[in-house]
Amino acid sequence: MIITAELLSLKYGLSFEDLYDREGLVRLDQTFLEDLKASDVELFNRLMAARAGAALALKEASELIIAIAPHLEDFIGDLFGITAEVDDLQEKHSALAAKYVVKRKFIHKKALTGMTVEKCCLLNGAELAAELETLFGEPVTDDSFAQNVYFWMQAEAEHATGLAKCAQYAAWATLAPEGKAMHHGTTIFKAPSKIDPYHLVPVETVVEDGVTKMFLGPEHARYREAFHLTDNGMDLLGALDHANYCIHCHNQAKDSCRTGLKEKTGEFKKSVFGVTLAGCPLDEKISEMNTVKLQGNSIGALAIVAIDNPLTAGPATESATTA
Repeated sequence: MIITAELLSLKYGLSFEDLYDREGLVRLDQTFLEDLKASDVELFNRLMAARAGAALALKEASELIIAIAPHLEDFIGDLFGITAEVDDLQEKHSALAAKYVVKRKFIHKKALTGMTVEKCCLLNGAELAAELETLFGEPVTDDSFAQNVYFWMQAEAEHATGLAKCAQYAAWATLAPEGKAMHHGTTIFKAPSKIDPYHLVPVETVVEDGVTKMFLGPEHARYREAFHLTDNGMDLLGALDHANYCIHCHNQAKDSCRTGLKEKTGEFKKSVFGVTLAGCPLDEKISEMNTVKLQGNSIGALAIVAIDNPLTAGPATESATTA
């Protein structure tokens, strides 16, 4: 694809050169403020008051940032002529929303309550799957399970029998070894587990000629081609799974990922290895970022990251080139 000047043109009479020039950035900011004022004058006034030095509590500052993020995303989409792509990404987020409602409100809060691995092993997963397949009218998959359960949750009394079967199946698929093997690699039937800090990596240990050796099994092997990374990262489904698991603690001003974990004395806690748990060294607004990401605003979430780390792409590029 040949990049032409026409493809690189921006809206509002701005050019790409303006993005690298202070005067251009001032004009860009003013244009955004005019756009924000036209769409939400109350939010515009809150932003201008904050810029003028109005004292804001941490929660108020977080709420202001979160409220502005969708407006900024729409503005950026319009500025670069990528509104259709932004809308498409937002729709993909919306399409996955039901999965995480079901995972959080049905599987974790209901299906797994009081269940143990031993109890789940007594359930007949194959039989339950057959019954659900009849009720769903299709095979049991992450998608079909989430869609049907989400629909039934809107009228629980009418679908009590079906939801009870779904709860049993979810417990079996999440905790029973056979169920976990069947749904390996999925996100909906995956529960957080305790971490053993002394066994973070599942290595196998053997002793050869009096020497202890540790290695990963062949199922963990990832072969490198040239300088390509062996980890392809997460897809949208995996990213949203982690964002949903995050406790959005900025509301209580207890965002420890950002500010660190503290003892009652006020001192920072230490890990079992003696590492001080002081939080993000850049003071990143992690809770706010995840909140906005879950709203479907990826550009807005990136903008929140850039508040404290405007060179966000730098560390990623460095790790990619040196790995």
